[in-house]
Amino acid sequence: MKVQVRYFASVREALSRSNETVDTQADTLAALRDELIARGGAYATALARGKAVRMALDQLMSDEAAALREGCEVAFFPPVTGG
Repeated sequence: MKVQVRYFASVREALSRSNETVDTQADTLAALRDELIARGGAYATALARGKAVRMALDQLMSDEAAALREGCEVAFFPPVTGG
């Protein structure tokens, strides 16, 4: 299936791109993250397990168990703090 993936803040900077369409076999956010990590290089660094990365599915904050569907929008970004 194809999903729209958007990257924000330091993740965007590390990957040198703000978005892409990904053809994936993943059925959850966790599986998609793992597929992207498996690309290696900047993806492996920016999205590494153990690194604080937040995720949203169709503009709603989601956990890794959230199910993907054709054409959905996924966003990866670092935690945000305010003051």
